[in-house]
Amino acid sequence: MPSIKDVARAAGVSTATVSRVLADKPYVSPEMRRRVLEAVERLGYRPNLVARGLRAQQTNTIGLLVSDIRNPYFTDVSRAVEDLAYEHGFTLFLGNTDENPQKEALYLQSMRDHNVAGLIFSPTRHASEHFTKLNLTIPTVVIDRAVREGDVDMVLIDNIEAAYRLTNHLLEQGYTRLVGLFGETSVTGRERQRGFEKALREHNLAPLQMRFLPPYIQAGYEATRALLQAQPPPDAILATNSLLLAGALKAIREAGFPIPEAIGLAGFDETTWTPLVDPPLTVIAQPTYEIGRMAMRMLLERLENPDLPYRQVILKGQLLVRRSTQRRPGV
Repeated sequence: MPSIKDVARAAGVSTATVSRVLADKPYVSPEMRRRVLEAVERLGYRPNLVARGLRAQQTNTIGLLVSDIRNPYFTDVSRAVEDLAYEHGFTLFLGNTDENPQKEALYLQSMRDHNVAGLIFSPTRHASEHFTKLNLTIPTVVIDRAVREGDVDMVLIDNIEAAYRLTNHLLEQGYTRLVGLFGETSVTGRERQRGFEKALREHNLAPLQMRFLPPYIQAGYEATRALLQAQPPPDAILATNSLLLAGALKAIREAGFPIPEAIGLAGFDETTWTPLVDPPLTVIAQPTYEIGRMAMRMLLERLENPDLPYRQVILKGQLLVRRSTQRRPGV
């Protein structure tokens, strides 16, 4: 890979002149600028952006830290962030925390070391509850999980209201023995639990069971398989992310319970498969692309004007009713 010295030698100028041209600084003659740019193109020189960032205390890189990019929610959010970042000349430094506070801390330090220009961050439950202790000096937008303390921009979903609305739908369809499967590693699961319980209380009912689980397909599968063997079994399951929902669906099918006649099934996140399975699944569709784009837009505004008041944007999910929760005969 050619160096800045190679460019200077080819153009017949000093390395300082090459640096001034590449940084678009004044006081360089048109002839020298032309020679430098021709040498850059001829040699295929690319500046070391990390080194430049270390000198300038900023790079053209945006940090994006999520729990698990395999989760379709974060896949869509990440795509939206990358699309808008690219439009504005930024690239992404992506990290997965796997809901592990130690891994999260490692990535945050690495992003500091690389002098990322800004950070879009879905914190672990621990970080959400102790946000100020992270001592983040990077311009940051928090997504998906609200933080309890600290001044920071946030783009969130009204999780309590969304779970309340989805639970109400199940109750209106005549289901009464409801089980909730909640993610155990983020504040999102706790918020959705509150909406779930609120709807049941208003109908003078209690949850048959509530399970807090790792946000993985296998965890949803194993929990649902055990629940279906209990007496009485649930007549409806609400899963609060698409991975738990997929696991629950697998267990119900293996056990031979017809959906929705023997058991209703509903969950969070519209994915490519939720409308395609038989029966299609009732879900809360979160505006994932809008979340990512809004977060990136807010970060760009924060970079442009660091003194802006901190903002919290709360978006609403859309209830998509499908056959997995249709009213049962005789109800």
